[in-house]
Amino acid sequence: MQPTDPRIRAYTDEHIRTLLAELHERGRKFGLIFPSATTDQTLDGRILVRFNTAPASTLLNLLTLLLDADRERPCGS
Repeated sequence: MQPTDPRIRAYTDEHIRTLLAELHERGRKFGLIFPSATTDQTLDGRILVRFNTAPASTLLNLLTLLLDADRERPCGS
């Protein structure tokens, strides 16, 4: 997803916080820890995520990668 994707504007602060919680949970399985990841400001109608003020699309892309990696892991790993 690109930062300019118009679908990003539909995500509320609460949506992003829920996705961040999922990122924390899924990332932990792979040793990825994002302790300071949180919502930041809204810029041009898009909520920024505090990964050095990355757009929410970065969060969605990271979650997609983690979901794909989780599906590829053998059961019981």
